[in-house]
Amino acid sequence: MLRRDPFHRKPSMTVAKKRAPARPASRKTSKTSTGKKTSLGKLPEWDLSALYPAIDSPQVKQDLERIDAECAAFEEAYKGNLAEMVSRPAAGAALAEAVKRYEAIGDLIGRLGSYAGLLYAGQQTDPIRAKFYGDVDERITAASSHLLFFGLELNRIDDAVLDAAMEDPILGHYRPWIDDVRKEKPYQLEDRVELLFHEKSMTGHGAWNRLFDETLAALRFKVSGKALSLEPTLNLLQDSLPAKRKAAADALAVTFKENLRTFTLVTNTLAKDKEISDRWRGFADIADARHLSNRVEREVVEALVSSVQANYPRLSHRYYALKAKWFGKKTLPHWDRNAPLPKVETRIFPWTEARDTVLGAYGEFSPRMASVAERFFKENWIDAPVRLGKASGAFAHPTVPSAHPYVLLNYQGRPRDVMTLAHELGHGVHQVLAAPNGALMAPTPLTLAETASVFGEMLTFRALLRQSGPDQRRTMLASKVEDMLNTVVRQIAFYSFERKLHTERRNGELTADKISEIWMSVQADSLGPAIRLGPGYETYWSYIPHFIHSPFYVYAYAFGDCLVNSLYGVYEKAADGFADKYFALLSAGGTKHHSELLAPFGLDARDPAFWQIGLNMIAGMIDELEKMESI
Repeated sequence: MLRRDPFHRKPSMTVAKKRAPARPASRKTSKTSTGKKTSLGKLPEWDLSALYPAIDSPQVKQDLERIDAECAAFEEAYKGNLAEMVSRPAAGAALAEAVKRYEAIGDLIGRLGSYAGLLYAGQQTDPIRAKFYGDVDERITAASSHLLFFGLELNRIDDAVLDAAMEDPILGHYRPWIDDVRKEKPYQLEDRVELLFHEKSMTGHGAWNRLFDETLAALRFKVSGKALSLEPTLNLLQDSLPAKRKAAADALAVTFKENLRTFTLVTNTLAKDKEISDRWRGFADIADARHLSNRVEREVVEALVSSVQANYPRLSHRYYALKAKWFGKKTLPHWDRNAPLPKVETRIFPWTEARDTVLGAYGEFSPRMASVAERFFKENWIDAPVRLGKASGAFAHPTVPSAHPYVLLNYQGRPRDVMTLAHELGHGVHQVLAAPNGALMAPTPLTLAETASVFGEMLTFRALLRQSGPDQRRTMLASKVEDMLNTVVRQIAFYSFERKLHTERRNGELTADKISEIWMSVQADSLGPAIRLGPGYETYWSYIPHFIHSPFYVYAYAFGDCLVNSLYGVYEKAADGFADKYFALLSAGGTKHHSELLAPFGLDARDPAFWQIGLNMIAGMIDELEKMESI
């Protein structure tokens, strides 16, 4: 089935009786813009024993055998029987029992998948972890094939009959999940075809995803004689020294170009794989499958995209022209787009200060929010250090309701790293609050999944801004504008890139040059004339994981940012009672449509004016920067 399900909880998813001790925290250093080394302090590494004690734990073997048995038994008990079951008295209670059993199996499968996925994310170049990850994925795929019939048979039951059964509150509890399953009815295929799609996923798109991850993790970028992994190389693009930024950009271009054949093959294969799936299922538009899983209407996304694109000149074009002026230039090379402002020392945040900053900002909004977030620090739910072979970027992974979320970072002490911590903890708080909905209804659509993360960033930013003097205020505003442009403008440009790429792919395989041409065109449109896209930048599409793992995901960032800007405006005007409504939104998980969740705040994402509210907040910050004295 298409819907977000609990059966493949991989990042990018019997509690242990005794927790294994956490690994010793890593002590790292970073550099200020003056080159002075600053200790980040002890960086935490996560303790995965809430899932399983170890890779060779007997519990892992027992649970793998258990899912084999339980999935087969579930199929034996219910396959071919659902239609007759709902025709009998007490149909609601009988079907509810089946759904509960299905959900419990999903939680167990999700626990195994989460453990394997998180272990692998921590060190993707380790062959032992890679094999374990692959083996678990294979077992999960095989076992869950016995469950595939359930959603298909539910959708063959007449809607009126199913609605009557859901009048029993025991089954009615699962109405949001059942309604989501029913939305997929027009796109579901004959049972054996669905089974083939399911079983081939491991050797199809799943295998190409893994190839991409392992290739990216193994890449090394030669900067000033040192071989660096991706994260520290990208971090140098924010170094205060222009020569280091250029060296990092050149190193990225060289290595990406050397591996472009692989990235081009992966991209072409996955785009074709998606086209085949969409064609068989009957989706009219290349992004409709994503919209369906996000529970968002195509016209809502189109309104968002057109609003952002119309604001390119007012936002990104204007800001980057202003930034070039601060640097005493008419244009900036692409490696200076996120450069720190001139004559301003980049501040480094030791880990404890970053923790206290974020928890303090959360606590000002709500002690409850800070209390939930604090558990991530106290109970070793965070993996922060940069390590060779570790997954790049950052994520918060919900695992399963019977356990708890985990956060992965690549923390290097920059202000943006503090914002990333705030962002991922926002996800984590959301996941903790939604977990009581259970494995089927805790997962949140991607559009609303970014709400808590972006709101957490905004709370942290506003708290730091209130503590800042004039010079610091200017620096922080500029940094926040850049983050928001990266979240809104850049992600919509990414979405435009994907639309063009997938459309072109339907006419045949794309060369690396053609993909690069599409990339450069959308980047030039979104960034504007003040950013000079020099040689080498045409390869930068190759490392974006969202294009590989979750096509068309990226608009969710812009959706979340604009939504949060509007939410924050409501909060500033009427703070009393806002926190209760906000926690109700987060606690709903996947049980309500975005229109229901936003209604208590007087907001409607279907109104094109809604998006302009969020975009106006970014424009207002640029207005303030323009009024400030030249740097």
